[in-house]
Amino acid sequence: MTKMLASIRDRREAEIVLRGGADIIDLKDPDNGALGAVAPEVIREVVDFVAGARPVSAACGDLPMDPETIRRQAEAIAATDVDYIKIGFFPSDRLSACIGALAGLAEHKKLIGVLFADRDYPDDLPAAFAAAGFHGVMVDTADKSRGRLLDHMSPDRIGNFVRAAHDKSLISGVAGSLEAPDIPRLLVFGPDFLGFRGALCQNQKRNAEIDAAATARIRALIPEEEMPAMDASRVDYKLLAARGYFPNPEDSKLGTDKIFVRDFVLPVQIGAYSFEHGKAQKVRFDVTADVLRVTPNPEDMRHVVSYDLIMDGIRTIVARGHIELAETLAEQVAAFILEHPRVTRVVVRAEKLELGPGGVGVEIERKRETHSASKGGSSAPPATTRATASARKSGSTFGKPDA
Repeated sequence: MTKMLASIRDRREAEIVLRGGADIIDLKDPDNGALGAVAPEVIREVVDFVAGARPVSAACGDLPMDPETIRRQAEAIAATDVDYIKIGFFPSDRLSACIGALAGLAEHKKLIGVLFADRDYPDDLPAAFAAAGFHGVMVDTADKSRGRLLDHMSPDRIGNFVRAAHDKSLISGVAGSLEAPDIPRLLVFGPDFLGFRGALCQNQKRNAEIDAAATARIRALIPEEEMPAMDASRVDYKLLAARGYFPNPEDSKLGTDKIFVRDFVLPVQIGAYSFEHGKAQKVRFDVTADVLRVTPNPEDMRHVVSYDLIMDGIRTIVARGHIELAETLAEQVAAFILEHPRVTRVVVRAEKLELGPGGVGVEIERKRETHSASKGGSSAPPATTRATASARKSGSTFGKPDA
């Protein structure tokens, strides 16, 4: 399960986020850069206060890329007995040396290497962190005035970052001025934690005080551990929605809504013919998804499924590279969307626009396979989804220039 990391600057704020359900208590000074360091005595005070109830992490500060400077500061933070030590790494010709300088400390402390989406790096850094013995890597933003993470890094690239970390047995974290609507978009990629500061503060200002109500809103959007079986007659589906659990369609009395994306055009590497390889052509997507309602009066992001889910899914699949057939593209988009536990049915239409005077493509309909909840048991959906039903095609399949 993805955990919630809450960045705080002192014991008082630690108490608020601890009561608010944060999984990781993270110390940094928002007035002193992206990874501003907090004084060691403040870190020790928070460690003593939390007393093992949650893991505690601390940032080392925005340091120059000097191996000895970084090693000394990381060792000073390690002496406070935090569980995780976050070290920021900026692009530099000494970057590899800075990572290597921490190999000794990584043998007995959990180090998290932090990279910044608004900076450019070599592609092989997860391997370098793994070789040095780091526990994990995370992506953040360095200049908070230039927007949030998704302004600098597309969802598919974030997914690639998470996969690259996991391939090297590193835990992965995602942060960078994240807001509530970003959470469901990022959860689909399975990062080990999402990090927040501004979204937890009054008026979403990262330099303001942590706010209990704002913390609760963010906490409610990140599913927690599995809930025990319960009497179905007493299920509060609005509460379950806030925890990431949803009723099966046959159990829900509220029915479904539809979300959709229309006329969404992207360049796609697609086609079975040789002349279609090596170049992109425009494809128009029309997608409709049926989503389970969890309350008759939606009030915030806990109660809805955003159309961003659809657009992110299409972009992620298109970014993977060449696809031979229209059917393959549509099936992959449908499967991605059906991974969301509240989506029960999806219709995907993909239309190639550059093969003649009209459009040619394919339209498919897929549904989630449902299982009746056992008497008195949990009504959470099955862990896996299998798409069913038949496809409806319009025009010819992709790869054929004429109908």
